Amino acid sequence: MPEQTTPSLPLLYEEDETAWLEQMANLVAQKRFGEIDYANLSEYLCDMARRDKREVLSRLVVLVTHLLKWQQQPEQRSNSWRGTIISQRGELRDLLASGTLRRHAAEALGQACKRAVEQAAAETGLAEEVFPSECSMSLEEVLAQEKLS
Repeated sequence: MPEQTTPSLPLLYEEDETAWLEQMANLVAQKRFGEIDYANLSEYLCDMARRDKREVLSRLVVLVTHLLKWQQQPEQRSNSWRGTIISQRGELRDLLASGTLRRHAAEALGQACKRAVEQAAAETGLAEEVFPSECSMSLEEVLAQEKLS
């Protein structure tokens, strides 16, 4: 029976990221630090941090878009909008338990508001000028659990 060989870690990273992650975790647990694939590990960790920041920005855009629509079109309010606002606030609160992501959210709120105005205008058919030109809400206000009526 031929002996199975484990692919090199850089090759494993390219072929099967999950298997590579498991191998990295095993090496760390066994304190075999000299065998770690540092180059790919560094890249992977940076990618994870960027992904988390993108997710925060994306969720902020969705949430602020729905808050703007809620404010500007009270006659169009729906349970779907309410549900989106509630779910995005909950998901953001979970993500923002990380101090780094909370700081990122506070810094990215202006950018999120600009994108949200574009999105809200596209979804409602209202002119962008109807919406605030500058972000009029703080991060705390965006995340507040106020009752939506």
